[in-house]
Amino acid sequence: MAIQRYSKGARGERELLNELYGRGYSVARAAGSGVNAISPDIIAVRGGKGIVFECKAWDRGSLSIDHEKFESLRLWRDNALMDTYMAWRMSGEGWYFIKLDEMTKNERSYTVTKKTAQAIGRKLEHIAPIA
Repeated sequence: MAIQRYSKGARGERELLNELYGRGYSVARAAGSGVNAISPDIIAVRGGKGIVFECKAWDRGSLSIDHEKFESLRLWRDNALMDTYMAWRMSGEGWYFIKLDEMTKNERSYTVTKKTAQAIGRKLEHIAPIA
């Protein structure tokens, strides 16, 4: 089960990486990002502007990340001064992008529901236009 989840996540990360590259961004995928809380999954830069992504590909009603990973992403955003997003790939719908401040804190994690992500409606063309 864990290997299937990793494979699905890695496939999603590579898909987004290639899409960003096709839009004219210089991109990097962080090795081991799924096993540590200190780095995001993807960093994309173009024209001196960077975008950071933590990627998730799940078919659930909500997306959650633990407090440690969330705080690491917030620190990354604040240190690097880069827009930072949760990139959620929903089967049959593609990617949705949620700002950290759009997630809700609860006892165990930070969460966003599928309904909220769809209502926000932020897609890749909104944050990473084609060059």
